[in-house]
Amino acid sequence: MRPHLSFFALLAVAAALPVGNLGCASREYVRGADDPTVDAPAMSTSLDKDDIQRTLQTLLNQLRDSPVMTEWRTRAGQGDRQTVAIAPFFNETTEHIDPQLDAMLSETETWLVNSGIARVISHERQEDTIRQVEGAQRPIFDPRHIPQYGKQMGVKYFITGKVGASDERTVDARRVQYFIFMQVIDSETSEIRWQQRAFVTKAVR
Repeated sequence: MRPHLSFFALLAVAAALPVGNLGCASREYVRGADDPTVDAPAMSTSLDKDDIQRTLQTLLNQLRDSPVMTEWRTRAGQGDRQTVAIAPFFNETTEHIDPQLDAMLSETETWLVNSGIARVISHERQEDTIRQVEGAQRPIFDPRHIPQYGKQMGVKYFITGKVGASDERTVDARRVQYFIFMQVIDSETSEIRWQQRAFVTKAVR
């Protein structure tokens, strides 16, 4: 009987293969430009493109109307553009959102460069300076050393920030509330010249 059982077992495996292949063939790749609903749903409790766009719209609109930005415009009109560097955000959450925070910084950098109001220092130059100050192979921005960074790079202001979160769970649900802060720091005095916050809530239930 054993040969017959093996034969029927092989038939069962063979019969299952086409079903699996059909299941894979039924999947479809979709381009967001063709179907705007692709970007709409939340896929996780992490930050996504929609969260980043909404957050930056809130923060950069407030920065645009801030006194420090008005000062930069006035100086630019006099031919004296301030030198600004975009420094890394601090992720104080347990979420793996560092790539999203880097994207947020790049968007901020692009926005500031296109404004024409300030001179923006590249990330590559910042890394070299941070490495010199911190004496490390892998440089990590330390806000306590902003005066040293600013002096070596010739930077007057740093735009940076931090992200915190409240993570709550129940038996069948989880909610993460993000608190995203952005600030402008004077490199000479370490004074916070501007700071605002935005909120993002994600949940799975």
